[in-house]
Amino acid sequence: MTKLAELKQRWTVSARFRKEYEAADAEFRVAEALIHARMRAKLTQAQLAKRLGTTQSAIARLESGRTSPSVATLRRYASATGSRLVIDITPTR
Repeated sequence: MTKLAELKQRWTVSARFRKEYEAADAEFRVAEALIHARMRAKLTQAQLAKRLGTTQSAIARLESGRTSPSVATLRRYASATGSRLVIDITPTR
């Protein structure tokens, strides 16, 4: 059985794969940051949803990385978890 790391190493030779992977990686990093903020605040998805006036399923969609939340949504999420939103754009390599 091929390990994921081995597949990734083989696929990164392709410029097209690298571009798609980097785009997806940014979305997953946002999702990961959301989950970490909620966990630090010791909140369940349902508790956070109540604070935000939304549903648990909406929080699950945000944390899945499959949606692109607005800056306003990210700001509200951060505030509800006792965090602050920081956005950074860095030069490419």
